[in-house]
Order: sequence, then structure tokens, then C-alpha cells
Amino acid sequence: MSSSHEIELTILMPCLNEAETLATCIEKALGYLERSGVAGEVLIADNGSTDGSQEIARSLGARVVDIPRKGYGSALIGGIDAARGEYVIMGDADDSYDFSSLDGFLERLRAGDDLVMGNRFRGGIEPGAMPPLHKYLGNPVLSWIGRVLFRSPIKDFHCGLRGFNRDAMRALHLQATGMEFASEMVVKSTLGGAKVSEVPTTLKKDGRSRPPHLRSWRDGWRHLRFLLIFSPRWLFLIPGSLGFFIGLIGALALAFGPFTIGGVGFDVITQLYLAALAAVGYQAVLFALLTKIYAQHEGYRIPRSRSFDKLERMITLESGALAGLAVFLLGLVIAVIQFSGWAAAGFGALDPSEVFRWAVPAALFMILGSQTIMAGMFLGVLSVPVRRP
Repeated sequence: MSSSHEIELTILMPCLNEAETLATCIEKALGYLERSGVAGEVLIADNGSTDGSQEIARSLGARVVDIPRKGYGSALIGGIDAARGEYVIMGDADDSYDFSSLDGFLERLRAGDDLVMGNRFRGGIEPGAMPPLHKYLGNPVLSWIGRVLFRSPIKDFHCGLRGFNRDAMRALHLQATGMEFASEMVVKSTLGGAKVSEVPTTLKKDGRSRPPHLRSWRDGWRHLRFLLIFSPRWLFLIPGSLGFFIGLIGALALAFGPFTIGGVGFDVITQLYLAALAAVGYQAVLFALLTKIYAQHEGYRIPRSRSFDKLERMITLESGALAGLAVFLLGLVIAVIQFSGWAAAGFGALDPSEVFRWAVPAALFMILGSQTIMAGMFLGVLSVPVRRP
């Protein structure tokens, strides 16, 4: 093996009060390094333990790096930065993963893979090791969403035992400080064209007497929210664009009178619902654009396209305000014309259906204009330079 690293493998464990199980995990990891003959180290990324975990780790020969910023992702980002190995295999320090059996991970890393994920569903899950909610709903659903949205080959997105090339992982500029770090690693690796693979791994019931740090619904939502940030095109941009154009064209067409398609008649009630569809669709489009711009602004390096870069340069607070004002005024002009007609009739009774036909587009244009102005203002807030820690 040709490498500029004196240490080939760092076995990394994030730690927050894991005194009950930490020694077992370290002993298994050290035993693997000795038995396999791999030049390696065991690194504990401690996130502020108060139960003596640091002393336990040092007494067994592990290296400890203190990570003051709280969070699962923070601990691992700090640990990856401090790692000395060419490759890193990370896993929880709760004795749920077997650190004495890492050959499959190292074999794939040596073969050139950038990220090697464990797959607990292929390797085996011990009874009681994973709550039914996670086993049959949370992990399968979130992993399926990840595969569909990002065309990822990974079938177990949230396995805590995974290996990677340290330099390749650092190049991704991982940002998430919480549990969503696990998803960020997989998503960014896939989007960045990294070589990703899976190996079977086992999961057993952890050895702690206290409840785990994981909170099912809270952390599940954080993972899902993170996936949405990285996939605005398919979830919001495309459906929103379809809804907007169908709703806008239909609402404008019905302003000139009812029509029939295939024996089905469409009139002012349909026009109202189409206008609502256009407004919601337009909001989804704005959400998709602003979400992607926000992700870029916060350092989530999503692959860019020339068309998006050009669009981002065009969309500013000023351009958004002007475009929104123009659309709003168009609706206001229609409303003023209708009001003038009502005044000319002596403010008497009008034909509701005829008035409604143009009142709907007028209201729609004023809504779309207001949305555009507020989106431009929000973009202006995002573009304000801030000092980062």
C-alpha cells in the first residue's frame, strides 16, 4: 500500500458519557488493530463527558480530543479533523457495533471507495437492538427517500458504523452539527460523485443502562428536513412549476368565459381553485429557489449548474421588489377598472359571475406580486454579510 500517512486507519468514536461501554469498545478496536497488523489508532472525540470517559480512554491507550461544541456532528467533524489515519472508521461507543470485525470496511477502502457504509439489515439486527419504529418505519422510509431523491445506492442511510477516506470526506466540507450529520455524509458523497459502497454489519443491543441520546421523532424529522434542503428540485420546484402554470393558465382562460372539455364544464368555481393552485405552486417554486440559495449561503456545497448561477445573480432584493411590484400593480389595475365600472353603475347590483371572472385574476396577481416582493426581501436578508465564528 502506498500512502503518505504513517497511520493507515483511525477508529473514531464520538463520546458523551459512555463510561459503561467505552472500555469494551476501545479494547475491541485495539484488538482488531493488533490482530490485523494494521497501523492504526483509536481516537475518542469527547463532547463534554462528565463521567470519567476521558480518563478511561487514555488509560487504555486511546487518544482523546476534546470537542467543546455540542452535537453528534460536531464531535465527528472535530474527530475527523484530528484523525491521523488515511482512512477513518467511525462508530458509536455504546457497544452496539463490533469494532473487532472491520475487515470488510478496510478492504473496500483500500480498493478505492471513498465511503463505505455498514448495512445492518443485511448483516443482522439482534432482537431488541433497534426499536420497531426505527426498524420498520424510520430507517427504511428515510433510506428510501434518500435513494429516490439522490439516486444513492445506500440502503441503510443511518448505520452508525461507516468508513471513509479522510481527505475525501474533509473535501466535502461537512457542516451539520447534529444527528443529520449522518445523512449529510451520504448525500454529499453521492452528489459529489464519490465512490460509495455498503458492507453487511451487525447491530446488537447497546450495553448502556441509560436511554440513548437519540430521540426518535425529533431526530427523524431533522434527518428528513435535511434531505428536503438538499432536494428542492423534485419536491418543490417541479411540482410547484406545474401547479403554477396549470393554475395560472386555467384561471386566466376562465376570465374570458366558461368552457367545456370532454363533456365537463368549467366556470368560476373552478377558476377560484385554479387560482389557489397557482398561488401555492408559485410559493413552492420560491421555496425551492430560496432553499437552495440558503443552503449555498450556509456552506452546504450542493452541485451547481450554470443556469442556476445565472438565475441567482439576477435575483436580488431590488429585482424581486421591482418584478413583484409590477405584478401587484397589474392586479391592482384590474381591480381599479372593476371598481370604476361599479361606480359608473351607481354602486348598484352587479352580475356576480361576471365580476368574479376578473376579480380572481386581480386578486391572484396581487398575491403573486406580494409573494415576489417578500421573497426578494428574504433574499436580501440572506445576502447580508455576517461574521462567522
